[in-house]
Amino acid sequence: MLSKKMEEALNEQLNAELSSSYIYLSLAAYYESEHLEGFASWMQMQAQEEVGHAMKFYSYIHSRGGRVLLTAIDGPQTSWKSPKAGFQEALNHEKKISKRIDDLVEIANAENDNASHQFLMWFVAEQVEEEESVSRVVDKLKMINDAPGGIFMMDRDLARRAFQGSHGS
Repeated sequence: MLSKKMEEALNEQLNAELSSSYIYLSLAAYYESEHLEGFASWMQMQAQEEVGHAMKFYSYIHSRGGRVLLTAIDGPQTSWKSPKAGFQEALNHEKKISKRIDDLVEIANAENDNASHQFLMWFVAEQVEEEESVSRVVDKLKMINDAPGGIFMMDRDLARRAFQGSHGS
């Protein structure tokens, strides 16, 4: 059974994951409006992944006798000054989520909740992967410095994630 404090914190994270999905979907819409379909596809896949993360929290809360409470999600930013700025926003957001996961681990440890600690370790590893993935794109975008040819090459490369992801690779 979850402590009240752990249940509340896990619910907050579930809602943060849904908010993350909203942010990525907004980024996808922005990139789509800029005719950067590869960027948009990458962000759409990321949005779907975040919903999956939220559902892991949803299931875990229920499995431990807790009650899921959904809260309002603020509307995300809707435009960015450049493709690079959008990905930089995504990286900043992932760092924020990593901090939230670390805080959850601290609560689990303080509550002596080994089951929640174990559950959260998957998210700790996932956040390392998330930050690395987005950081690599940001680094490449910095190298090409918004040069149109470079942006189009990046768009093609980012589209590959969507293609590979849709085929289970």
